[in-house]
Amino acid sequence: MEPIQNRVGVPSGAAGRLRLATSVAAGGRAAQSDPRWPSVAAAFAELREQHRHAVRIVDANCACGTLLIETARYARGLGFTAIEGHGIDGAPTLIGRARASAARLREPAIGLTFECADMAEALAREADFPADIVLFHCRHEGSDHRAAAALLAAAGKVVIGDPVATSVRRQAA
Repeated sequence: MEPIQNRVGVPSGAAGRLRLATSVAAGGRAAQSDPRWPSVAAAFAELREQHRHAVRIVDANCACGTLLIETARYARGLGFTAIEGHGIDGAPTLIGRARASAARLREPAIGLTFECADMAEALAREADFPADIVLFHCRHEGSDHRAAAALLAAAGKVVIGDPVATSVRRQAA
């Protein structure tokens, strides 16, 4: 897969920085292998076509935050100048890992927060100021999918779910 070229101005002679910016724009290996990544890239392309410079992303069931962090880095590589990301998960250990990973990110244009919370309550709060992009991965087979879908739709303008989990739920219905 050809890396997406950085659209942020990079001074000539800064080859090392150009390689870094190009790899960030393409997303990390973990992000690229996620089945949601093509939809994430398409959502950002649409936002750039609208000449947007700021983006707000929510990751429901974020686990250790890898996809949210890579998504934020990707947005920065595309030239977004203000990126706000909010990860939500019910597992304190995973949220701790996500916070530690985010603390290593040294990019002033990116602000990431991770919250250990009840998913329904957290998504209901997100509806007050809907995100541009909501990412989610369904890890709970016994959950009420209709209620979750309504909360996700209210929490953001573009909802990107795991296609594998979505197809499994459709087959079971």
